[in-house]
Amino acid sequence: MDIFFFMVFMVSTSNAFADDGHRAVKIIKPVHKALVSNPVEICMEAYGLEVESTKNGVNEGKGHHHIMLDMYAPVFFEMDKPLKKDSKFIHLSDGSACIKLDFPTGRHFIRTLFARGNHIPYSPLISDTIIIHIK
Repeated sequence: MDIFFFMVFMVSTSNAFADDGHRAVKIIKPVHKALVSNPVEICMEAYGLEVESTKNGVNEGKGHHHIMLDMYAPVFFEMDKPLKKDSKFIHLSDGSACIKLDFPTGRHFIRTLFARGNHIPYSPLISDTIIIHIK
């Protein structure tokens, strides 16, 4: 079972530094495989992109972070619609790069996904994934 999750993780992180004008996002806090306690501060950096509030509209090369909790990579054919918003899809619509969240004890997958002001992700996906463990 762990081999399966490792393979999913490796495939899902392959877009982290996709070469589309060197556009990328990276989860910088916590680090991959970190053992942490609640609340967990999750911070992202964007490279070749400008992070801005959704109030600024839809602008090429600009957008905001989304965090997907304990989910697999989104399916490409679903990416032409705005990302949903629920307990597993967190929007940082204000243009922030960090958020504090509480998790149940155990292992969790955290994925960041960069999207335009209308919450529609770039293609190819601009994403990064880490695994953390909550004590």
